[in-house]
Formats: sequence, C-alpha cells, structure tokens
Amino acid sequence: MPNETAKADLADLLDTVQVQIQSLATAHQQRALLTATVTACEKRIQVTVNADGVLIETRFADDISDLSYDEIASAMTEAVRSAATQVKAKAEELFEPLQKTRSRLPSLSDIVPGLPELRELLPQPQQAPTTAPGSIERQIAAQAPEFNETAHPRGRGRSAIADDSW
Repeated sequence: MPNETAKADLADLLDTVQVQIQSLATAHQQRALLTATVTACEKRIQVTVNADGVLIETRFADDISDLSYDEIASAMTEAVRSAATQVKAKAEELFEPLQKTRSRLPSLSDIVPGLPELRELLPQPQQAPTTAPGSIERQIAAQAPEFNETAHPRGRGRSAIADDSW
C-alpha cells in the first residue's frame, strides 16, 4: 500500500510539473510582448522599451527644439531607465504566480535524499548596470569576482571550453 501511495504522489507531482512547464512557456511568450512607454519634458519626448528594456521607439514633439541637447539627452536617459523599470515590474508580476507554485513543489533532494539542489548549482543572472559607461558602478561590477570567474564544478575560473575532459 505505501508503494501505491508513493506512485500516486509521484504522478500528481509530475502532473503539477507538466502544468508548471506549460504555464512557464506561456508566461515567457507573454513577457516577450511586454512594452512600457514613458513621456518626459512635458510630453515633448516619448520612449518605448521592449521586455528586455531595449529602446524600440522614440518620438519627439514639434517643440523639441525648445530644449537644449543636454536636456534632451538627460530626459531620454531618465525616460528609458523609467520605462525599463516599469517593464521589469510587469514581467515580475507576470511570473509571480508561477514562482509561488514553484516554491510549493518539493525539491529533488526531498524526493531522493542525498541529491544536490539543482537550483543551488545554477548560476544566477547578473543585473546589468543602468549607469553610463565609465561610471564607478560599472567599474565596481567589472571587478567583482563572480563577474570575472565562471563557477565550474571542478574549480572556479575554469572554462568549459578549455576543459580537456570533452
């Protein structure tokens, strides 16, 4: 009887994982279509970014020439940053229900004792700086050990391409 219960539990878990995978694929498709639009300088500048925060459209009002180049540049930078922040928040909101479901799923080590947690082995994406090239924030990020060294099961800093075990 315990074996039947374990089989049923595993079948339920596999069904949940399958639904989660399908939901994740749908969420990725929806995320890819996200945009955010921000206006600046009393609606003289309008920018739109895509889901990756990349500027995809810029519009200037007819009276844009009332602004200096420095004002336009500064407003553009801030507007794009703001739009990128908005689109990131939209994406996080889109994935939030999936994160909640995933957090309730048992880990692999819960099912098979002694197995490592795969989530802990995966490298985490680095947040790209939103500051200008040459800024102190970018210099600090470039000096961070996790930026310069690749985590490798056989040792830090070892490249998978240079690995002679292939």
